[in-house]
Amino acid sequence: MKLSFKHIASITLFVGCVYSCSIAKYIPDEERLYTGATIEIESDTTIKNENKLKAELQTVLRPEPNTKFLGMRPGLYFYYKTQKENPGFINRWFYKQIGEKPVYQSDVETFEVEDVLINRLENNGFFYSRASSSFDEKENEASVNYNLRVPSPYRMENYRTDSLTEPIATPIKEAVSQTKLIKDMRFNLNNMKLERQRIDANLKNKGYYNFNADFLIFEADTNQYANKRFDLFLTMKKDVPQRATVPYELLRVNVYPNYHLEDSTLSVSERLDNKNYYQDTLFFKPNRLNPFITLEEGQLYNPNTSKNTARRLSTIGAYKFVNIQYKEIDSALTDSLGALEANIYLSPLTKRAIKAELQAVTKSNNFAGPNLALTFSNRNLFKGGETFNLTANVGYETQIANGDNAGLSSLELGLKGELIFPRVISPFNIDENFFEYSVPKTKTSLGFSYLSRSKLYELLSGNALFGYSWNANRYITYEVNPISVNYTRLSNTTPEFEDILDENPFLRRSFDQQFISGLTMSFTYNGMVDPSDPNQFFLNTTLDVAGNSISLFGKDEADGEPRTFLGLEYAQYAKADIDFRFHLNFGKGRQQTLATRLFAGYGLAYGNSDVLPFIKQYFSGGPYSVRAFRIRSLGPGTYSEDDDPDSDGTFFDQTGNIRLEGNVEYRFPIVGFFKGAVFADAGNVWNSKANPAFNGEDKFTSNFINELGMGAGIGLRIDVQGFVIRFDLAAPFHDPSLPEGQRFDFQFDEPVLNFAIGYSF
Repeated sequence: MKLSFKHIASITLFVGCVYSCSIAKYIPDEERLYTGATIEIESDTTIKNENKLKAELQTVLRPEPNTKFLGMRPGLYFYYKTQKENPGFINRWFYKQIGEKPVYQSDVETFEVEDVLINRLENNGFFYSRASSSFDEKENEASVNYNLRVPSPYRMENYRTDSLTEPIATPIKEAVSQTKLIKDMRFNLNNMKLERQRIDANLKNKGYYNFNADFLIFEADTNQYANKRFDLFLTMKKDVPQRATVPYELLRVNVYPNYHLEDSTLSVSERLDNKNYYQDTLFFKPNRLNPFITLEEGQLYNPNTSKNTARRLSTIGAYKFVNIQYKEIDSALTDSLGALEANIYLSPLTKRAIKAELQAVTKSNNFAGPNLALTFSNRNLFKGGETFNLTANVGYETQIANGDNAGLSSLELGLKGELIFPRVISPFNIDENFFEYSVPKTKTSLGFSYLSRSKLYELLSGNALFGYSWNANRYITYEVNPISVNYTRLSNTTPEFEDILDENPFLRRSFDQQFISGLTMSFTYNGMVDPSDPNQFFLNTTLDVAGNSISLFGKDEADGEPRTFLGLEYAQYAKADIDFRFHLNFGKGRQQTLATRLFAGYGLAYGNSDVLPFIKQYFSGGPYSVRAFRIRSLGPGTYSEDDDPDSDGTFFDQTGNIRLEGNVEYRFPIVGFFKGAVFADAGNVWNSKANPAFNGEDKFTSNFINELGMGAGIGLRIDVQGFVIRFDLAAPFHDPSLPEGQRFDFQFDEPVLNFAIGYSF
C-alpha cells in the first residue's frame, strides 16, 4: 500500500496528539506548561532593521520553553517517563540523550524580563521605552505576550575624539578616521564596544603593548540638539598608566632552540641576524631556524607577528611546545617609547622514535590476516628540522572460503624512506619570506613493494617523489609534486591469470605500462579544523598528469607499438577528481552530526596509452566507499560476475576510469566513548570506452543514475580522543549488477560488515 502525503500528515498529527495527551496527564493541576513568548513592538516611526532588533530582543526572553519537534516534545516526554518507579533502560537512555525538565508558567518572571527588554532597547537608542506583558492561558499551556512601546531613537550627528595626549592621540585619531560609526546611525552600545575593540587591536598592531580597550570611554552629548541628536566623543579614562600610552619596540630577541629550565642562564652561543641563540650544544642550526622567526630587533611590538612566528615554528615538526614571552625593560622606558625583550622558548620532541602498528585486517571480500608496520623516525636529522621516516611493513591475508576459492592468499612486503625538509629545496632562488603564513616543506620519498597473489601473479613496484606542500592560511593547503615516478613489473603469472589477460586486453594493457612519470597537484580547503562552526566544509581537488615530459625523450618503436623510455613502455594520461564534504553539527554540545560527501573522478588515457595504468584506476565498494558492497567489487557499470563463466567471483578487482559516489551519515553519541551512526551510500565506477571483456556493460552513459550501487546500514564507533575504531554493517538496496526491474531489492539477509580505522568522510 502506498502512503500519500495526506496519509503521512494524518499519521503525524495522530502521533502528535497521542504524545500531547500523554504529556498533559503528567502536568500538575496547579500548573500550565510554558510554551514561549512573543514580542509586539509599537512605534510612532518606522524602525530600520526592525527584524534584527526583534531577533536581539528574542535572545533575552527567559526561560526557554521545552523543545518541540513536529508538534511533539520528546525531551519532556522522556523526562516524565523517567519519573516512574521503574522507567526502564530505553527511557533512561533517551532522557540522557534528549531529555528536558518541564518549564511551567510559574517559572516565568515577567517583570524581570520586561526590565531586561527595556535595557536592550536603550542599548539600541530607544530611550524612555515602556514594556507590559500578559499571559495567554489555555487548559494545560500558557504563553506570554510582551508589548513594547518604542519612541523614535537617538541618532548620531558627529563622532570625534576628545582630550587625548600624545603619543597615543595620533594613532587613535587615525583609527577613528577609519570608523564604521557614521552620521545618522542609531545609538548602539554594542557598536561602541566593537569600536573600542577595533581601536585596541589597531593600537596593539602599532606597538602599544600595555594598552587595553577598557581604557577607552564614550561620552554622548545631547545638549546641542533638541531633536534626539547627539555628538559622540571618544576619550580616555583618568589615571591610565603612562606605560599604556607609549608604543614598545623589541630591544632584544632571544631564541632557545633546545629549551630546558636551566637554559635561561646560558651565555649567547651565537648571534645571527640580530637575534641571540642560546644552546649548550648545537641542537638546531641557527641559520636554518632563522627564516621561521619574523620577530626582529627594533621592530614595534605586534601580536600578529608574534602569532605568525609561533605558528611557523610549530610547523617544523621538531618541537613539542613553542612559547613566546615578552619582558618589559623598565630601564629603557621613556615618555614616548618602551622596550621589550622577546624570549622564544622551543621545547623539542624526542629526536628518535620507533612506532609499531599491528592490525588484524578483515575485508568484506572474506580476506583476513595480520598487518605489521614498523616506522623509525628522526625528527632533526641534519640539525635543521629535517624529518626522516623509514617504514617497513608486512601483511598477509588469506581468504576464508570453501571449495575452489579456499587457500587464496595475498602477501605484501614494503619498504619506504621519506625525507622532509622544512624549507624550499629548488634549483631556483625562492624567497621563503614570500610565504607569510607558513614556510613550504620539501618532501622526498623512495619506496619499494612486493605483492604476491596466489594462483594469479606477483607484482614488484617502486616509486619516487619530490614535491612541495604549504599552508596558505588556516584552511587552505597546496601540494605540488613536479616529480612523481612509479615503476611496476608483473611477473610469475599463472596460466589462469594469463587466460584472464588474454580475454581482457584492457587489463593486459593496464599492466603493460610499467613506467609512470608525471606531475601531481592538489588543493585542499579544510573547514573541519574549526570545531566551533556548526557548518563545516571540506574540498579537495587533485590533478595527476603523466607522460608529457618523458615523451620528449621517448624512443619510437615499430609501427603500431607504444613508445618506450629506457626500454620501458611509459603511460600517458590525465586524471582529475574532486571530493566535497559538508558536516552539519547540532544538538546538545553539537555532538550530533549530519555528514555528507560527494566524489567525482575522471581519468583520460591518451598518446602512448589507451587505458589507465591499473594502479591509477578507480574502484568502488568497501569501508571508505559504498559500504554495502565488498571492496573493489562494485561495477564497472552493470557488470555482473555471476554472468561471467570465467570469473571466480571472489578475488579480482573491478575498476574503471570514471567514479561517482555520494554518502550521507547521521552520527550521534550513545554513551561514553561509544557513538552510533545511520548511513546511506551510492556510487559506482565506469569506463569511458567499453571493455569488450565486460560486454559493454561497463560503459558510462546518460543512464548512470540507474546504475548506481546503493546501500544503507548502521554503525558503531569507538572514539577515544580522536582515535576512531569503526564498525559498519550495511546491506544493498539497489544492485546495478541485477537485471533492470530487479535492482531495487533490500538485501538485508546479505549484510556486509566493514571494519576500519577513522571516519569514512
